[in-house]
Amino acid sequence: MADETKQQQSLQQLKDIVQPYFEVFRLYMNDLCEGFEPWQIIIVTFGLTVVLVWLKEFLFQDESLLERAKKFFFRNVRRLPMVKARIAAEIEKTRNDVEDNFNKGGTITYMKHLPKQGLSQEKLFRLIEDYRQLADVNWEKGHCSGTVYSGDPVLTDIATKVYGIFAWSNPLHSDVFPDVRKMEAEVVRMCCNMFHGGPDSCGNMTSGGTESILMACKTFRDRAYEKGIKFPEMLVPVTAHAAFDKAAHAFRIKIKHIPVDSFTMQVDVDAMKKAISRNTCMLVGSAPGFPHGIMDPIEEISKLGVKYDIPVHVDSCLGGFLVPFMDKAGFPLAPFDFRLPGVTSISADTHKYGYAPKGSSVVLYSNKNIRLYQYFVAPDWPGGIYATATLAGSRAGAIVAACWATMVYIGEQGYINSTRQIIQTRQYIEDGLRQIEGLFVYGKPSVSVIGFGSLDFNIYRLSDMLTSKGWNLNALQFPSSVHLCVTLLHTKPGVADHFLQEVRQCTAAILKDPNAKCGGMGAIYGMAQSIPDRSLVSEMVHCFLDGTTSTGPSTSNMTNGSTH
Repeated sequence: MADETKQQQSLQQLKDIVQPYFEVFRLYMNDLCEGFEPWQIIIVTFGLTVVLVWLKEFLFQDESLLERAKKFFFRNVRRLPMVKARIAAEIEKTRNDVEDNFNKGGTITYMKHLPKQGLSQEKLFRLIEDYRQLADVNWEKGHCSGTVYSGDPVLTDIATKVYGIFAWSNPLHSDVFPDVRKMEAEVVRMCCNMFHGGPDSCGNMTSGGTESILMACKTFRDRAYEKGIKFPEMLVPVTAHAAFDKAAHAFRIKIKHIPVDSFTMQVDVDAMKKAISRNTCMLVGSAPGFPHGIMDPIEEISKLGVKYDIPVHVDSCLGGFLVPFMDKAGFPLAPFDFRLPGVTSISADTHKYGYAPKGSSVVLYSNKNIRLYQYFVAPDWPGGIYATATLAGSRAGAIVAACWATMVYIGEQGYINSTRQIIQTRQYIEDGLRQIEGLFVYGKPSVSVIGFGSLDFNIYRLSDMLTSKGWNLNALQFPSSVHLCVTLLHTKPGVADHFLQEVRQCTAAILKDPNAKCGGMGAIYGMAQSIPDRSLVSEMVHCFLDGTTSTGPSTSNMTNGSTH
């Protein structure tokens, strides 16, 4: 009773303090409104509300005010007749150069119409062999970064035979193809166990890493909607795969790119923590990241996820069939998977170091309740209840079967052995690169990728020179660098030594004139990074994408399926 009396006294004291100020405010507002009619007050109030709402929407958008100002400026500058004409000419030149490169200077002819009569098997396979001669890069010799991860002829034979058996199967019709359904379920369960998932862990197969990432983002967006978050945001390292940007664009999720440490190239966890808001729907870490092969501090990100009740997605698309086996291969890693309480989902590509044919990946979840947000169901469609677990409807069951056959054929010990070979080769090449004058390696790679650059010359000159010698590396930007993704092909005798020898020779030649002008890919990447109007860079890339489906000049006389 005494406590209640004290509370009432406290409230009365607060009222006595506030009331004089309220009275002053009331009199002041009445003085401001004196002389105005009620309708005028209503109109002013309504107009002010509209202005404030507009101002809020203008100031608080996905893009900063500075970025929008830059876009507004460049958009209007590009409308100037002289600038517009110059840009159009440059884009047309780029388009022509790209198509000319794809068409090898007009020496390639195309089949533009169906043959009047179908080709015989003999002619068909002879034509296919002609097409195969178009390739310039000899990936069989290990001259590619990533791209082909095995190339083993025995595995190729197994995959093609299995593919043939299941060529007409479709997992969408699980009642018709129970064999493929069983294989897919087993692939997912084997992967869950690889990543130390519990009995309630689950997942699905997808067409590749991008779809796996898209599915995870869609899942956590829908989870956020259910929790009342109207404008979900995801926090993603700047080095994370661009599929997260694609997901943000497709699913209307705001993406915040978190910086990485300039020395370690790991995501700055403190910056990620500061970026967390009530709208954050997921945190992302890479294991490892594509650009430089660096493992993000997943343990620290997991702790953030637990503390703030935010799902954590680990993108292991690149190293998903290496990192689970590194401990047993003799290269221990800090926990990065479902052993960490904050890790909610993982993406891993079976078609990379899982050595399955292209077109397969998995997205995994720590429990089945989370996966429910991934599903799409149309219960009222006149064609029946339509439901899919992933983006695709019909899928190639042959890919599922070939993936299953690959994993079962290789087995755990096979993956441990291949992991050991790849990590040892990566270490050998990394050590060799660090000893080459003029080069440095980014961070401390722990898996299969080595990112390297130079403070003495334009690193793209090295990339171009190696390209001229038949090598195909990945060019990176922000910062300027290139990387080699080590595969089983690089573990073959002599391949690593041959690569290091070529790099030494090319670097020594470049250092004789380190400031020489850069051409080829170096010029393209250098220009792309220096253009402040990023929409112009996108337009130039559109020329490349258009070129991939180019069939030569429209005036070509190729008809009736003839290629000669």
